[in-house]
Amino acid sequence: MTESTTPLLQLHPDDDVAVTREPVKAGSPLRLGEQVLTSRADVGRGHKLAIRPVRDGEPVRKYGQIIGFARGDIRPGDHVHLHNLGVRDFERDPGHGSAARPLPPLPLGSDTTFSGFLRPGGRAGTRNYVAILSSVNCSASVSKYVAERFRGPDFARDFPGVDGVVAFTHKSGCAMPDDEPTRQLQRVLAGIARHPNITGYVLIGLGCEVNQVDRLVKDFQLGLEGPDAVPSTVMNIQTQGGIARTVDAGVAAVRKLLPVSAALRRVPLPVSKLILAMNCGGSDGASGITANPALGVASDELVRHGGTSVLAETPEIYGAEHLLTRRAVSREVGERLMERIHWWEEHARQHGASIDNNPSVGNKAGGLTTIYEKSLGALAKGGQAPLAAVYQYAEKIDGPGLAFMDTPGFDPVSMTGLVCGGCTVGVFTTGRGSVYGCKPMPCIKVATNTTMYEWMKDDMDLNAGTILDGTETVAEVGQRLFKEIISVAGGKRTRSELHGLGDEEFAPWILGPTL
Repeated sequence: MTESTTPLLQLHPDDDVAVTREPVKAGSPLRLGEQVLTSRADVGRGHKLAIRPVRDGEPVRKYGQIIGFARGDIRPGDHVHLHNLGVRDFERDPGHGSAARPLPPLPLGSDTTFSGFLRPGGRAGTRNYVAILSSVNCSASVSKYVAERFRGPDFARDFPGVDGVVAFTHKSGCAMPDDEPTRQLQRVLAGIARHPNITGYVLIGLGCEVNQVDRLVKDFQLGLEGPDAVPSTVMNIQTQGGIARTVDAGVAAVRKLLPVSAALRRVPLPVSKLILAMNCGGSDGASGITANPALGVASDELVRHGGTSVLAETPEIYGAEHLLTRRAVSREVGERLMERIHWWEEHARQHGASIDNNPSVGNKAGGLTTIYEKSLGALAKGGQAPLAAVYQYAEKIDGPGLAFMDTPGFDPVSMTGLVCGGCTVGVFTTGRGSVYGCKPMPCIKVATNTTMYEWMKDDMDLNAGTILDGTETVAEVGQRLFKEIISVAGGKRTRSELHGLGDEEFAPWILGPTL
């Protein structure tokens, strides 16, 4: 059996475990280089098999990093998973900036463009939507009623250059503290209002809520003046005189916006104007080996072109955050990330939860055991670029390079923050088969393994399982993904867009109590 076809894959010379490329039966002889092992259990694809002895309580390494601690003695050939691998805190030196290295520059003449929409202030859009924004749940239905007037074949025929009219609704906006929880919701809504993929918007409130529409417009300068200005209309149901009158007024406002949107045309724009959102969900044991490092290659390529790439999901870098802080461009950036880590530790304690208990049922079934292991694999999405900035949830992204945004690990909430920060194209890696999609940003879904890709081919845009199969390298898939990002930014429809996903996936992170 050759190295390329062995069922085992050792990711780093210091590792105590290897990953199975395919299911392994108990008693199977397995070769790893010069070493021959016998599997002591049935082990699924993407799971871990011990390749050296580890004593009870000693650290277990994968990716050359600690992923947990042995619960009982582990022998070569043992399946390493929930029954014999646990977590405990261990010291991690942040080493702020100690490993920050610039990426290799592009060769001369390597400038790349995509076909996008040039927006006010020089922003670049990848899609062309009109938005209906609900300030509060009390205006959510009315917002949807307005958007529903612009559906079907007649709309597509009359406005072929408009991607749609979308209602962005949520379950909050009132009975909440009028401080940071309200401010964060306002950041989210302002992020949609000024998003480069939005031509214009209608903002609808009830009238008596905490999240007042006039205050939102004033505090975030959402009027018609300034470099980021877009055409807009603001109204309250109580002022308009009820549901029917508000719907009619909203429909009339959208009809004024549609000709403006329809008149826009795609033009060549530099790739440096793209802002990439990176997320993973339904991860498995192959995520950190195939799709995530391939996305890291694509992310680095975008950064080399002067673009912006944004990691997120703070609870899902826990245990690996020191690898990011060491790449920070300054101590201030590294400390800002650590401040968010400490906030999450306290946040989890206040709610009787543990930040180190993140892997889901599907993650565990796919071979991921601890949050440390999951985080190390998730971090691979960030490639090798220096960490240039750390943003609050839905904070406006305003600079090039690799950045991090503080978001929860729950996919819709995390991606909503990234979208509202200004990301214009997204890549979502999945091993179990997440079918996530979001508007107004196109979202490319990348499968981590070929079996799932073939089973859910109608929902996946790209297969990174070829890396595990041995038919492509991480670099080759990463370059293929970079080209796909440019194509999708230029108008190619993703699978989630073809399915019409995105209207219900808008999910702001709501802080604090409901009062």
